[in-house]
Amino acid sequence: MIPVSLLVFVMAGWCAVYLADTLLRSSVTHRISYESWLASRGLMLSPFHVRWQTTMFNRLFAYCARINPRALFIWFNSGLVFGIAAMLGSVVLLIRTLQQTIAQMTTDNPRIGEQQALQVVVPGVNLPTSQLAYFFIALLLSGVIHELGHAVAALREQVRVNGFGMFVFVVYPGAFVDLFTTHLNLISPTQQLRIFCAGVWHNFVLCLAALAFLFLLPLLLFPMYTTGAGALVTEVVQGSAADGPRGLSVGDIVTGLEDCPVRGVEDWTSCLSHLAHTPQTGYCVPVASLQPSWAHGRAFKRLDGTMDCCSNNSLTDLCFSYIKPLGRSSREREYACMPVRKMVTGTRVCHTDDDCAAHSHTASICVTPSLENQTRFIRVTHPPNTHMLFVGYPPHLQYAVSLTNFVPRFGFLHLDLPVFLETFCKYVVSLSGALAVVNSVPCFALDGQWMLNALLEATLANVVIDRQKRELIGFFLLLAGSALLAANVALGLWMVTAR
Repeated sequence: MIPVSLLVFVMAGWCAVYLADTLLRSSVTHRISYESWLASRGLMLSPFHVRWQTTMFNRLFAYCARINPRALFIWFNSGLVFGIAAMLGSVVLLIRTLQQTIAQMTTDNPRIGEQQALQVVVPGVNLPTSQLAYFFIALLLSGVIHELGHAVAALREQVRVNGFGMFVFVVYPGAFVDLFTTHLNLISPTQQLRIFCAGVWHNFVLCLAALAFLFLLPLLLFPMYTTGAGALVTEVVQGSAADGPRGLSVGDIVTGLEDCPVRGVEDWTSCLSHLAHTPQTGYCVPVASLQPSWAHGRAFKRLDGTMDCCSNNSLTDLCFSYIKPLGRSSREREYACMPVRKMVTGTRVCHTDDDCAAHSHTASICVTPSLENQTRFIRVTHPPNTHMLFVGYPPHLQYAVSLTNFVPRFGFLHLDLPVFLETFCKYVVSLSGALAVVNSVPCFALDGQWMLNALLEATLANVVIDRQKRELIGFFLLLAGSALLAANVALGLWMVTAR
């Protein structure tokens, strides 16, 4: 569900703006000066929508349109080809996404949702409020670059640009360019296609540029940050399993999870996934170190069928299972409540007693924590501190800690700079790519509408002579594309907010 506090804040803000606008417009003394002030600054207000338009960037657009005409010709022709391919690809992608959404609605398998390339984003629901700034800045940047493409392409085709503007609709920012419609209708369909495809083309290029920057980030930050030495902790959720005196702290470098080495965030994620889907790791303990007093108490079954033997609710003891040293032929299993840190400090990992015999000159056995299903005991290595010991569901440990691949070379460097650059680039890749896909869909009120109309005029003019028939074909294609997009948005929104 959408957070009530966020909804109240947004509604209260828009109500205040609308109330102030209504009062000033109805005021006898302030109405004329207020409307003149709005007009002079290119502002327009309506419920849940504020818009600003200016001509101050027209010279910049005109300058860009005159840079190397031949290179621009090749550039925008490449955009034309990409736009046509993207229009077809976006339809295929939406059909695939719709199938995955319907499959997810009829099953409880969460992996189907993870495979979706497109998802509806609702701030405060599937977008953390702590990352709203990244989202809105990346969305605005993607919109500005999109409209820059339209403006430069239009001026190159001798179509006048009346102005450039930005808007906020509810909470989503965006940008637009106002083109002179008469000029636009006078040019050929191919010229129109170059203009209409330029927006999604520039979004695609921005997506590639952000990906390249993300890929080269370790090289660009190499003089200040090092990578490959471990995963640096940048945040620990307060009260989580990783918090506490012997837990993780900001600035710690995690180098391993059990016997799985961690050289970066990717290793951290893959190691946790591996530990979650493999049997619990055991530890090699010398037989001589097993104290008879540890075997006190009687083992009992939990509700899920697993065994427990610690009934004192101790935070320092854990139930371990092992095969009796004198009864290995019968494979009789013993259970003992042991001091956990003493048992696992400095010991090798194992799965059977044979693993211990191969690496130890003294008689050793493999003791394994006896835990509930899906619960794991994990040693987190973060030198020079002692191991952090975690007992729980491995994904909970992943959500409790934020990490980065970049370790500062100097103490005065901020830990969050690489995180900011990395996160922002990921948002630019996602949102700019999504704008390229969505705007390519042949749908009413999107770029895809004008791209489809221009494409039909360019390709069917000699095949379907009657203009009304071509418009009818375009109308039904747009109707199908609009229904496809609306179904994806409606079902995606329902999946995000209602489930």
